[in-house]
Amino acid sequence: MDLQTLTTFFMWCTVINGGLLILWTVFCGFAPDLVYRIQYRFFPIPRETYDVIIYSFLGLFKIVFLVFNLVPYLALRIMG
Repeated sequence: MDLQTLTTFFMWCTVINGGLLILWTVFCGFAPDLVYRIQYRFFPIPRETYDVIIYSFLGLFKIVFLVFNLVPYLALRIMG
């Protein structure tokens, strides 16, 4: 596998996962009640617990996105 292929791979990983992160953030920011009602059907937990879980997952996803997608892509761009 050459440098160009890896760069393209990480670029598309960054675009797709960045889009998911933005979409999830928009849904949780602008329609939190709708998201909670949908999730409550599957997991009947109190709202306070749900808020802690969903925002923890959002933070974890952001860290994983930065470490495993964006940083390798930027490193490959610098190398190339």
